[in-house]
Amino acid sequence: MTPTPATPDTPASRQASSDVVPPLDERMAGAPISWGVCEVPGWGWQYDSATVLAEMAECGLSATEFGPEGFLPDDPSAKREALSAHDLQAVGQFVPVVLHDPGHDPRPGVEGALESLVAAGASTVVLAAVSGSEGYDQRPELDDAAWDRLLRHLDEVADVVRARGLTPTLHPHVGTVVESGTEVERVLAGSSIGLCLDTGHLLIGGGDPVGLAVAHPERIAHVHLKDVRLDWARRVRSGEVTYTEAVAGGMYVPLGQGDVDVTAIVTALEDGGYAGWYVLEQDTVLPGRPEGEGPKGDVIESVNHLLGIMAQRSGVGI
Repeated sequence: MTPTPATPDTPASRQASSDVVPPLDERMAGAPISWGVCEVPGWGWQYDSATVLAEMAECGLSATEFGPEGFLPDDPSAKREALSAHDLQAVGQFVPVVLHDPGHDPRPGVEGALESLVAAGASTVVLAAVSGSEGYDQRPELDDAAWDRLLRHLDEVADVVRARGLTPTLHPHVGTVVESGTEVERVLAGSSIGLCLDTGHLLIGGGDPVGLAVAHPERIAHVHLKDVRLDWARRVRSGEVTYTEAVAGGMYVPLGQGDVDVTAIVTALEDGGYAGWYVLEQDTVLPGRPEGEGPKGDVIESVNHLLGIMAQRSGVGI
């Protein structure tokens, strides 16, 4: 039997007790994956953390997610110092976790990430229901028993995260067991956890990011803003190419240059009371060290697009 979800802890739900919401330009954050830094083995050439953090600050970002293990210092104090050296706040961390396996308790693995997050002053845990194998090019199909187990484990993990004062979110992600719009709806109906709305992954997986933002703004606890080319997304969906091949081929583009209606999504969320971070992410595979500006130029274009949406909402220049 599917449990009835409790009211989730999301930026929208917390806003009910506070009328003060920071302006959108103070809620723009970065992610190392936009600079090609990823946890998947063999993903591509990797920038060092000092370069990425410096360029994030130069792009006008206020904060960042941690990136993969080893990208930032392991020591929580050193991690916080590395961010503050570039005037960046800590947002949170992507935590892949197996939730459907009957022989695996996901709580200890998540608990291991919490100490560093709390010490660094982060606010958000971004969970992904991974398959248990490396990469995001294959995933299993779950039966009803596995789904019930996943939903139960998801709420147990969410309780562990909330007990440490952090916001738990689930990230629908290509190549994980929660990928499509149908699977997202199953999580919304059967769990109390808030969602990390990743506008790119949801579209690639066959979901509707605009529809989700319009219908369930109160369940959105965190946002990864991506733009993608639909032609590449369809090739991934059909199995013609792998996710990794599509990323390397240019599936992700700066905000406003792809087929995701970023303006409609941001408008729906802001009108619905969203008060959290917008993490600008364009997954990137780098074959070698880029010449010239590299990924920084794409991030600046995304920042400018988001600032343009903010200006439209406030009536500036209209």
